[in-house]
Amino acid sequence: MLQLRLWTLQRPPLSACARHLHTTVIAKATPVAGSSTTKPIPAEPTAPAKWTPNSVRTGLIARKRGMAVLWNDQGVRIPVTVLQLENCQVTANIRHVRRDHSVYHAVQVAASDRPAKTATRQMLGHFKKAKVCPKRIVKEFPVTPDAHVPIGTTLSAIHFVPGQYVDVVANSIGKGFQGGMKRWGFHGLAASHGVSVSHRSSGSAGNCQDPGRIWPGKKMAGHMGNKRITTQNLAVVRVDSALDLIFVRGNVPGVDDAQVLIRDAKKKMTALSAHNQAKGLYEKVLPKGVDDLPFPAGTAELAKGLPPVIEAPAYRRSPFTPLE
Repeated sequence: MLQLRLWTLQRPPLSACARHLHTTVIAKATPVAGSSTTKPIPAEPTAPAKWTPNSVRTGLIARKRGMAVLWNDQGVRIPVTVLQLENCQVTANIRHVRRDHSVYHAVQVAASDRPAKTATRQMLGHFKKAKVCPKRIVKEFPVTPDAHVPIGTTLSAIHFVPGQYVDVVANSIGKGFQGGMKRWGFHGLAASHGVSVSHRSSGSAGNCQDPGRIWPGKKMAGHMGNKRITTQNLAVVRVDSALDLIFVRGNVPGVDDAQVLIRDAKKKMTALSAHNQAKGLYEKVLPKGVDDLPFPAGTAELAKGLPPVIEAPAYRRSPFTPLE
């Protein structure tokens, strides 16, 4: 059974919610005595998959809608970035055996519907096989063997639980060709005496005849921005499953309406959970207030049985309460 600690804005708090994820019913046909026809006898449904500290779930593809401000139940102002899912669906499950005989597992996810006439025939055949609409962006997320998701599953914002941490990957805003002061934060040359028309210069960049060149990686003027950036350990503050919105605390790289990748934080979720589990610190396997994670993924079917808006409470002391 999947247990989530939920906090809602519009409804009273819910202590737990039970839901089966992707249960498979196997029909076994046995002949009936005295009859020429056979009737399938359904077997017991298999137990749903359970999240473990060693499990690695798939990520999601979302659009950055901009920044906003929220206030928690203590009245503290929190800057958040709003990320929205656009019909994010699973298109393939990947299993590849490497040369060293290790097995690579991944889940391929696609998002943002596009007209069929703008997609290539190869991709149209791929989407048709997965029984999904043509998509604008397709990405894959490495997972553990137990975290594969059925093809065609529609993922929901409830995949991430308020109170957990996520990593967001996106291309940073491009700023063109910039000098050393803006690109690397150099101090520059003197602003008054002894410098003529070289106040923002980077200064000497090379050495003498030996080595007679500039070392690779030297910080110099050049193109700034438009690079793949990963912002780590962002807290999920609120989830809106009706509009598929994810509110994360802090800023996210990229321009508004850019495609971003969201996954469980590698440091504060994946690595820390396995570390605390190995040390026997079972109460610290997940962040405070998070009892479990949807596994193998948070689907649209799961979201139908949950409140539309779920928000993480504040665990710290209220800053407006006077100290005794």
